[in-house]
Amino acid sequence: MHFRAIVFFIASVILLINSPVFAAAPIKIGALFAVTGPAAFLGEPERNTAQMVVEEINKAGGVKGHKIELIVYDTTGDATKAVQLANKLIKNDKVVAIIGPSTTGETMAVIPVVEKEQIPLISCSAGSKITEPVKKWVFKTAQNDALAVGRIFDQLRKQKLTKVAILTVSDGFGSSGREQLKAQAAKYGITIVFDDTYGPRDTDMTAQLTKIRNSPAQVIICWGTNPGPAVIAKNARQLGVKTPLYMSHGVSSKKFIDLAGDSAEGIRLPSGKVLVADLLPASDNQRKSLLVFIKDYQRQFKAEGDHFGGHAWDAVMLLKNAIEHGGDSPASIRDQLEKTTKFHGIGGTFTYSAHDHAGLGQDAFVLVEVRNKDWAIVK
Repeated sequence: MHFRAIVFFIASVILLINSPVFAAAPIKIGALFAVTGPAAFLGEPERNTAQMVVEEINKAGGVKGHKIELIVYDTTGDATKAVQLANKLIKNDKVVAIIGPSTTGETMAVIPVVEKEQIPLISCSAGSKITEPVKKWVFKTAQNDALAVGRIFDQLRKQKLTKVAILTVSDGFGSSGREQLKAQAAKYGITIVFDDTYGPRDTDMTAQLTKIRNSPAQVIICWGTNPGPAVIAKNARQLGVKTPLYMSHGVSSKKFIDLAGDSAEGIRLPSGKVLVADLLPASDNQRKSLLVFIKDYQRQFKAEGDHFGGHAWDAVMLLKNAIEHGGDSPASIRDQLEKTTKFHGIGGTFTYSAHDHAGLGQDAFVLVEVRNKDWAIVK
């Protein structure tokens, strides 16, 4: 009997060693993504990427022997729903951190909740006001629209183009972009000669574009997320508008080219490097992470890993990094996130601090152009 007990013990140990069993309690992380609805082009790749990365982490042994349990809720892009689900994640699911939401408007609505409950949030949205001024419990991975505006204006200055028409969507992302376009114009010697908006659900912008065509504008800058910008591209082509058209990083995916079709040709926009990863030099610090992400996403979802999925990749990996360097309590995660330096992710190289919860610099963006229904780097 004693011999059989020893054999059973040894067999049990071998089984434990060779199986991915997590004896410790899982680390619960919440995620709020617009998986369906108008912003699904953001939320679906974010959801897919977050689940893919968590699965890979767990297969490799988790974090400090703990499995990550990712709890994802679909906000449908609705700010009120995002607030309700944030409360559910915190109070019912007992998560230690939250990734998302997908849009600036949703994020701004959720911020008071996470600040009150003291749960770290890593937003996947671009609005500068998410982290400016700094909120103690709020970080972000999407490149700031302030940086995007600077990248466009810098190019216009090089080309000696000074008269700009802006057409921005009337939502949180568009409003934030419009603020930055107006705030930075004088610094670059730019005059805004036309300023108008369009609704997120508008399907025809010929009225605004006709006015722009009759204005002294040398460049048009459209700030929004799909499908609006694709409609504007098509309307501009239909009207025979020859004025160069720039978009925001809000359409930084192949989806925009698919929606705009031939009308996308020649359009320029600031983007994270993931769209042109294969064109980057070997010396680029992000290139390795970018190519691995693109390959993994293609294998699992039979689609291109994009700029938006990259925001979720960065958020999950930043949380993993914070837990590895500290603990898995909300306070420890928050403190370690703030200490993150030179983290080479998909959106850029992140260095957070007590004064900067966005963590990225101008080098997070490249200027890209649509050529032959694909992306090319503008030199």
